[in-house]
Amino acid sequence: MGPRSSKALCRLLESGALAAAEGLLGYVLVHQAPEGRLAGRIVETEAYTEDDPASHCFPGRTERNRAMFGPAGHAYVYVSYGMHRCMNVVTGHEGRGEAVLIRALEPLEGVEAMIVRRGWQGRAARDLCNGPGKVCQAMGIGLEFYGANLLAGGALRLEAGRLLANESIRVTPRIGISKAVDWPRRFVVRKSGP
Repeated sequence: MGPRSSKALCRLLESGALAAAEGLLGYVLVHQAPEGRLAGRIVETEAYTEDDPASHCFPGRTERNRAMFGPAGHAYVYVSYGMHRCMNVVTGHEGRGEAVLIRALEPLEGVEAMIVRRGWQGRAARDLCNGPGKVCQAMGIGLEFYGANLLAGGALRLEAGRLLANESIRVTPRIGISKAVDWPRRFVVRKSGP
């Protein structure tokens, strides 16, 4: 699968959370941070829609979740457990609450800066961004990016990427939630071969 254009990305995100959660795998999340370019390839996502009891938009529009009802391609950043920042990419059509949680990245650029941000010196690099709170901490994504347009080429953005020839996608139930736990809405890049 070759690199995909920004128009293709826009169409993908507008197609809804389920299609986007799978289709975003391989894309690159970039933060042009004060210490330089931080980039990671998306390797795990989860889909959330407004008919989903595990979704923040299930109770309806609130001040906290209003970004989820906005245009596709914007960021919904929130605080989890009072301390962790988590980032979603808004999907679907404006007025319908849905988004894709970025659960894990494969670090590509700015890895040393990510290690410093996470206090991760001496630990396995593969675990640097393997959780939604870890992604935001390593990438320096805070609440200041709430509602940011990820398609406009700003400091926080999505860039074209791809799955590799030896990679496939595995679909599983979501993790870390207490409602609709058996819904198969988690998408993970799986490597095959040596």
